[in-house]
Amino acid sequence: MAMDKKIALLQDKIKQANLGGGQARIDSQHKKGKLTARERIHFLLDEGSFEEIGMMVTHRSTDFGMEAEKYLGDGVVTGYGTINGRLIYVFSQDFTVFGGSLSETHAEKICKLMDMAMKNGAPLIGLNDSGGARIQEGVVSLGGYADIFYKNVQASGVIPQLSAIMGPCAGGAVYSPAITDFILMVENTSYMFVTGPNVVKTVTHEEVTSEELGGASTHATKSGVTHFACANEIDAINHVKKLLSYMPQNCEEIASHLPYQSADETRPELNNFMPENASQPYDMREVISTVVDPDSFLEVHAAYAENIVVGFARLAGRSIGIVANQPAYLAGVLDSNSSNKAARFVRFCDCFNIPLLVFEDVPGFLPGTDQEWNGIINNGAKLLYAFSEATVPRITVITRKAYGGAYDVMNSKHIGADMNYAWPSAEIAVMGAKGAAEIIFKREITASENPEEKWLEKEKLYSDIFANPYRAAERGFIDEVIEPAQTRAKLIKAFKMLENKVVNNPRKKHGNIPL
Repeated sequence: MAMDKKIALLQDKIKQANLGGGQARIDSQHKKGKLTARERIHFLLDEGSFEEIGMMVTHRSTDFGMEAEKYLGDGVVTGYGTINGRLIYVFSQDFTVFGGSLSETHAEKICKLMDMAMKNGAPLIGLNDSGGARIQEGVVSLGGYADIFYKNVQASGVIPQLSAIMGPCAGGAVYSPAITDFILMVENTSYMFVTGPNVVKTVTHEEVTSEELGGASTHATKSGVTHFACANEIDAINHVKKLLSYMPQNCEEIASHLPYQSADETRPELNNFMPENASQPYDMREVISTVVDPDSFLEVHAAYAENIVVGFARLAGRSIGIVANQPAYLAGVLDSNSSNKAARFVRFCDCFNIPLLVFEDVPGFLPGTDQEWNGIINNGAKLLYAFSEATVPRITVITRKAYGGAYDVMNSKHIGADMNYAWPSAEIAVMGAKGAAEIIFKREITASENPEEKWLEKEKLYSDIFANPYRAAERGFIDEVIEPAQTRAKLIKAFKMLENKVVNNPRKKHGNIPL
């Protein structure tokens, strides 16, 4: 009978923990269009798979009357479960308990979970909904944040770390998601900023709303902080699941291959895809979707630095990462933002053994004072560094332009690419024929009776010699010039050939990427 009472006490405590900050606050959360911490976990994990850790934890604070207000779990639900049968660790902050604010014990729960995730080699997902550090606890709360940041860095490149921002994320709270691999935000209900609108107004006298300052749309288009802006919380959770499907559990494994039935891999429509005029834009996404497995392309950072396209796809069931210049936006030039975006993605793929496929159509780097003053040299070097450092299988397909230093940077043979293909429409040269003719034949053109005609004649001469893939193929910089229709078939065979690739880099602590 004594045991019955003890079990009843346990069940009462579990009931308390499940209520978080109480029914009134749960109702308030729902009114804002937000799910509770536990509801989010329910929709994220496989049915019945969640095992909670630390349900009975409470804070230790005694200042400002805090000892009289304690909630089991202390504002964060932590534990493990499965997504499509795969082990996953998850923490979900509970806004109904002190606004999801981070206390010493709240941080300890998250750190314990991160240690387990690293020891057992499984992804970590954070569902963030927090007002920041718990002010009543002072420096111990700040210390808790720093403990989490440090573990984020330790886990980086060891296990995938995903952050879904489901509510406010301000001050120190933004740095943990920033260190993780991917950030997802929910439109209209989540925001991220280092300092809020009130502080901004005080310091800079700018009038700005939370949404304008750090909403999902702002970070998806202007800053590039978030990789996905999702319509609602369920959309964000589904994006997390889809993202995970392209990743392995940890850096020692490879992503699972989906079953694939070999078929006719030719894509005849690609032979007639390229515009007649070399200056005419086209959408590189159409090339990508034609080459990869149907409906498998998941674009990352879709609304940011649109002159480059990055994302995950499958090729014959195999997970790959794609980096592609986008001629439909700014002619596909490389600039600071696109270089940063692509470099970050390349490094993620390399961390987790995801082969890289590059589609190249690049006229060069974007000129101008704005780019130079904002560090295009350093930013462009980041992408160069990321490709050069990557040891995963790397294949490039040049569809059209490959000019100047941008040719080198976009996974050229010279920086370690394994296979480099070119379509017959490829133009591999130091610069476009027009500019080159003006420099090489300047005197001849100037001295001519008809400079315009002479210029066109010399432009054609340069174009005939260099604006094709054959000079590069003669040198072995291009392994094969291929019919566009054969692209998919060639890539499937090449990635299969490269699946056991091993690279032994020089011994070092780590390189010093030009940040």
